[in-house]
Amino acid sequence: MINYNLSKIKAVIFDVDGVLSAETIVLAADGEPLRTVNIKDGYAIQLAVKKGLRVAILTGGRTEAVRTRYEGLGVTDIYMGCAVKINTYEAFRQKYRLNDNEILYVGDDIPDFEVMKKAGCACCPADACPDIKRICRYVSDRKGGHGVGRDIIEQVMRAQGKWLTDSEAFGW
Repeated sequence: MINYNLSKIKAVIFDVDGVLSAETIVLAADGEPLRTVNIKDGYAIQLAVKKGLRVAILTGGRTEAVRTRYEGLGVTDIYMGCAVKINTYEAFRQKYRLNDNEILYVGDDIPDFEVMKKAGCACCPADACPDIKRICRYVSDRKGGHGVGRDIIEQVMRAQGKWLTDSEAFGW
């Protein structure tokens, strides 16, 4: 269980590589990185968006397939090519007038470190690097790309009384 008052979370921000996709990627012949995604993560993300939780993607990657995937789930805040993630995090926080303690951030590696130190609730997958695990309130038992998004969103939504509460939960 996440050791945090999840009822005050208004936004969940996800890194992609190593969090919503596995830490290993296949390279296509043209050099384009190909990722896998978890269907249960997708279900949880789209439900969270429908229920009013602000979900954002914050990634250093630039693959348009990532944008297509998460836009298709209703995510409108997709930040790609983020070389220094703390700058994008601050802009997102200010855009929605959020306090750090209202934001849960899920990352797995050193580029996420600064943001995870600032966000109110830092979480990571089971296979995150040791430096990230040390600063997290919660280390999921799921590896990146294998349901960590679902694990975390489900806990937030259950804490807020928004998980499986009406017919919206039973469709895409």
